Amino acid sequence: MVRSFGSRVVFAGLITAAFATLAWADSIGLGGAMPAWWLLPVAIVLAVGSVTEIVRLFAAREVRLPAWLLRPAVVAVVLSAAAGAEAFAAASSAASPAAAMGWPAITVIFSIIALFIVEIATYSPNGATIERLAAGAFTVAFIGLPLACIVSLRLLCRENLGPEQTGPGHLGMLPLVSLVAVTKAGDIAAYLGGTLLGRHRMAPSLSPGKTWEGAVAALVGSSAAAWIVLEQFGNAGPSRPWGGWLAFGLCVGLAAMMGDLAESLLKRECGAKDSGRTLGGLGGFLDLIDSLLFAAPVAWLLWVLGGR
Repeated sequence: MVRSFGSRVVFAGLITAAFATLAWADSIGLGGAMPAWWLLPVAIVLAVGSVTEIVRLFAAREVRLPAWLLRPAVVAVVLSAAAGAEAFAAASSAASPAAAMGWPAITVIFSIIALFIVEIATYSPNGATIERLAAGAFTVAFIGLPLACIVSLRLLCRENLGPEQTGPGHLGMLPLVSLVAVTKAGDIAAYLGGTLLGRHRMAPSLSPGKTWEGAVAALVGSSAAAWIVLEQFGNAGPSRPWGGWLAFGLCVGLAAMMGDLAESLLKRECGAKDSGRTLGGLGGFLDLIDSLLFAAPVAWLLWVLGGR
């Protein structure tokens, strides 16, 4: 157990340092890069890694998904969020975050059409076609759309600013940092609170390690992180999420817990303890971003509503 905890700490430290470095480079436009260019490779790696793990999980249930199609499909969904934000920011009308997010939605639709075309071309009776279509569509939406929301958070702006995305109406790194800080603070608080104080199991048949004490600690940690990021560092920003720091911390923190439980449900149904071992004690890519998958759309909506 000590070795597992040490591995978790080492990998968490390395990932935090790497993200902080790339976020800094992205925030200052290092090398003349436009906003999100330094962070988009991270989103692509997370997309490819998560899809690979989901394909492996479904394979354990005898559902063979076309990974060769799903990987580029999910990457296209992620990249379309950046393309949509730039297109609408450069348009003659005011930038619209909701309109820009229509691009990932359209990409999901075309990805599902591609899945149907593959099944039509390779159809054989009693070949689990419906299962593959359902699982494939689920994978594209479950991984692609939340990651697209994360990309959109980095590019949120309140006015038409052109493709350079700079000026008083651009929200910069704050929306993205608020999401990551609130979500991961909740994860850490849940782990510590559950380990030190956990007595009452929250979902014993689904995730025996999660407790109600850990859940309360998670919400406290998420709310504290929201206060620090939004009140202490984000006061000078041109916009704030709807409901202020408390609503943001509680809503995003609760969504993060639901995302964690959702991945536990997938792993439980597929008979897996972790989605993978790529990240050592942290597990796999899905174990890293599970809480973000539900938290990102909630954070995006609160920031968009706050800027109206």
